Amino acid sequence: MHLLTPAIICAVRPHGEHGAIVRALTPADGIQAGFVRGGRSRRLRPILLAGNLVQAEFRARTEEQLAQLSVELAASRAPLLGEALPAAAIEWTTALAATALPEGQSYPRLYEALDGLLAAIEASPSARSWAPSLVRYELFLLAELGFGLDLTECAATGARDDLAFVSPKSGRAVSAGAAGAYRDRLFPLPPFLLEAGPADWPDILAGLWITGHFLARDVLIERQAEILAARERLLDRLKRAGA
Repeated sequence: MHLLTPAIICAVRPHGEHGAIVRALTPADGIQAGFVRGGRSRRLRPILLAGNLVQAEFRARTEEQLAQLSVELAASRAPLLGEALPAAAIEWTTALAATALPEGQSYPRLYEALDGLLAAIEASPSARSWAPSLVRYELFLLAELGFGLDLTECAATGARDDLAFVSPKSGRAVSAGAAGAYRDRLFPLPPFLLEAGPADWPDILAGLWITGHFLARDVLIERQAEILAARERLLDRLKRAGA
């Protein structure tokens, strides 16, 4: 196997005395894992940071063998890792990709979505500008993995107007009129998920509450404690930013 491709660094863990095993998201070949010789060296550590865009070369004799990986830096997001809120967002979004996506399966649109989200975080000093995109990214990842929410019509009536809630069981929208006595058991549906427009902090946090529920229930089964801790750190910082 020989693969030369752009890639987003998603996870890095030490291996041996000096090496590192890297999981990176590629445009055409999904998540790929590789061993970087000297990955913990002074030269490579600034390159092997979550969120960085690299030119990656994977080489392996067989498809089953862990590939040898060499990287060249294409775009660094290292300065963002010194800021608590952007760093938490990068940590969570890249860890989610590394954990949730099956290795070797192509998700080109998800690669574009993650790259776009990271670029938005880099471009804007205000979390309120990119936090709605974070909610949409999580929704899109759910959809790409086969757990998409249906927010186009009411689950009870089929109506497309007055959509105000999301069922925590079915992931489908529910209109205000159809919710009735069950409204306290439903998630409020933030308007920005239905139409383009600005989002205020309560709506952003409501959106993250919805996506977090379905990610934990459907995608991160048996891996919740480790991966969702990164999400909780991000949510805590977002709540403080919106206070």
